[in-house]
Amino acid sequence: MANVGKQLGPPQVLVLGFLGVILVGTILLSLPISSADGTRTNFIDALFTATSAVCVTGLVVVDTGTYWSTFGQVIILILIEVGGLGFMTFATLFAILLGKKIGLRERLLLQEALNKISFDGVVRLVKHIVLITFSIQGLAALILAARWLELLGWKKALYYGIFHAVSAFNNAGFDIFGGVTGPFSSLSSFVGDPLVNLVISGLFITGGIGFSVIVDIFTKRNWRKLSLHSKIVLTMTAVLIAAGFLGVLVLEAGNPKTLQNLSWGEKIMAAFFQGVTPRTAGFNTINIADLTSATQLLLIVLMFIGASPGSTGGGIKTSTFAGLLSAVRATILGQEDVTAYGRRIPRGLINKAVAVTFVAFCLIMVMTLLLLITEKADFLTTLFETTSAFGTVGLSMGLTPRLTLLGRLIIIITMFVGRVGPLTLAFAIAQRRKKTSIRYPEDKILIG
Repeated sequence: MANVGKQLGPPQVLVLGFLGVILVGTILLSLPISSADGTRTNFIDALFTATSAVCVTGLVVVDTGTYWSTFGQVIILILIEVGGLGFMTFATLFAILLGKKIGLRERLLLQEALNKISFDGVVRLVKHIVLITFSIQGLAALILAARWLELLGWKKALYYGIFHAVSAFNNAGFDIFGGVTGPFSSLSSFVGDPLVNLVISGLFITGGIGFSVIVDIFTKRNWRKLSLHSKIVLTMTAVLIAAGFLGVLVLEAGNPKTLQNLSWGEKIMAAFFQGVTPRTAGFNTINIADLTSATQLLLIVLMFIGASPGSTGGGIKTSTFAGLLSAVRATILGQEDVTAYGRRIPRGLINKAVAVTFVAFCLIMVMTLLLLITEKADFLTTLFETTSAFGTVGLSMGLTPRLTLLGRLIIIITMFVGRVGPLTLAFAIAQRRKKTSIRYPEDKILIG
């Protein structure tokens, strides 16, 4: 690790690292052993799948359960884990196991990768991340395996339990039930199953709040002692979960294609699951294409906001959205400072939140425009697919499998930018500029 990328800054190392993992995954998925019928997968389909796995998105051009062999599915599973936790996390873990010292440069890379304010305690955080992740995934895998034991047999049930536990915790959305014959051919078959719904949703909610927040909760166990970041993330997560659940329930209650014909218990379970999954998880128990346009627009907003910083999810992030709301509130009330929970948020962080949101919005609009040119699809379907790719969600209205070559390349780029972060990519591409001591005189422009 000590000699990795000495001439590169942290953003460049992270971008190149993700590209390297995607390239290796693409090569492995292209091999005949990776497909169920033993044929070589074309480069673009392999690249799309590898990018979707590493970027923990879940959009697919071929069915994961039927197209890929067990070897191919295991490769996808490894890519999901590496992409979700971050390749720097695994590199650090291996270095620790080999007894190597983690130097200053590696700590700076971890700081960037984990989206930490400082590099103090990042190695300790990596240890906590690995321990918590494998513990939660292991427990969830056993619970899911027990539920699917009678349906699949113990070997297949355990394998399915592990795959879906890893996919859910990393907010990847990959589902291999397409390979199951009979009534249980997808997660939609478990629309009213409390155990499957609660375990899967619990996994991607936990994975989406961010590792630093999870560690903060485990170590402090007191709301008052939690950091400002943890309080904001938990508050916004609760608000968005409630908004998603109630929105889907109200908007879909009278839709005969989704919730209308379900019992009230199944309606609540389906509405809850579908209301929280746009937070970058990508699983669905009801057909997304059958939702009303109002619900689809609600899901687009939730996908755009996404999960939290330092998590396995994407989007502009909950704390970014909370920072914008706090800034708007301060402006409306005529307050000089932006505050939350009795603390002042630095103006620089608010400026960064505005930049992240603006760049993300522009990226989605540009990619949507390009897809409208290359694909035969309406605006809402195209916008949904693009936002899903950027937010690394994986929900689809059915456009992804029908994408042209150019369309697939556009979505690949969108998934990659959404995973590494638009600002991180911009910093990686931009040339280093020297700091200047020049400060221009202040003037005013008209706003609004």
